[in-house]
Amino acid sequence: MGECPSETGDEVSFEIALGSRIAKSPFFDCTVEAGARRFSVYNHMLLPVSYGDEVAEYWRLIDGVVMWDVACQVQVALSGPDAGRLAQAVVCRDLSKVDIGQAKYAPMVDHTGRLINDPLVLRVAADCWWLSLADSDMVYWCRAVGAERGLDVTVTIPEVYPLAVQGPLAEKVMADLLGDWVRDLGFFRYRATTVEGIPVWVGRAGWSKQGGFELYLLDRHRGSDLWRQVAAAGEPHGIIPGAPNNAERIEGFLLSYRGDTPDDVDPFEARLERFVDLDSGIDFIGRDALIRKRSEGLRRQLVGLWIEGDPVGGLEHPWPMTLNSLAVGTVRAAAYSPRLERNIGLALVDVPHNRPGTVLTAHHPAGPLDVEVTDLPFWASPRL
Repeated sequence: MGECPSETGDEVSFEIALGSRIAKSPFFDCTVEAGARRFSVYNHMLLPVSYGDEVAEYWRLIDGVVMWDVACQVQVALSGPDAGRLAQAVVCRDLSKVDIGQAKYAPMVDHTGRLINDPLVLRVAADCWWLSLADSDMVYWCRAVGAERGLDVTVTIPEVYPLAVQGPLAEKVMADLLGDWVRDLGFFRYRATTVEGIPVWVGRAGWSKQGGFELYLLDRHRGSDLWRQVAAAGEPHGIIPGAPNNAERIEGFLLSYRGDTPDDVDPFEARLERFVDLDSGIDFIGRDALIRKRSEGLRRQLVGLWIEGDPVGGLEHPWPMTLNSLAVGTVRAAAYSPRLERNIGLALVDVPHNRPGTVLTAHHPAGPLDVEVTDLPFWASPRL
């Protein structure tokens, strides 16, 4: 179900029909049973985004532990003798020293340097890599690149479904679930194991700044079993179901590809320059274009915003921004931060108006709002 305003201003209810083009995750039944009330569609799959009290979910993420159905974080598997060559061709990071069981955050760009995804790249075996993707169909891109380069590689979407456990108590939950060995698992390190006979890869990672783990389910028929095992292990620690939290990820500046970025943004504009290895000698698609862009300098940049006014919610569409009637950018994300007790946001702003302290006008659907440019992140977590 959903609602939108009609031309008369009244709310109009509607339903989204489900079918084979919109998949349910292996955890779907458990999320509904646990009280999921709002869903989005991400990588052609339903993603729970709220269980009814997003402020309570926020604070449990900050102070305790939550579990998230993020099965929509689709994997693209590159398998075969040339899997490593294809992985290196499609991402901007140097993968030459990545060990089996290690992952790296790695932007992907096209031949013109435009950002087209920002996956976590995991080396599963000597000849197998997984790209854990944001919301876009990179399987076709990888197949095309592999075919055009004549690489001996097979590109598939394997049956792999992530379940996240996030928050400062996540390690205690995982130790109760898997054993104390999990405490020694390093950041972005993964290991194959089982949970009561359920095959998973477990890694220290996740889309929050509070620290946590991801369980990559390998048997979709055991989704409810895995959910209940995690919930049982987490019960003594006060675990609740939740979803990737917009306010928390804006505070710590975790990029939401396609939400925070338009189609033509590059990694430098998106503040991902530390994840682009232009000087390591590796070759990848878009490298020459990014070298040119770096030499030319920024035209615009993703920045933080302090937003005045009453608490704001998420954006359905970007808000235009002006300075003395001059268009200078768009607000891409906004939320009320319970911890900072202020509205915060992310905006793509033209140079030189991206300087901290610059006051601009954001054109909210309900009327103009004063906003002030600030640097990122708003809140740095000591846990990572």
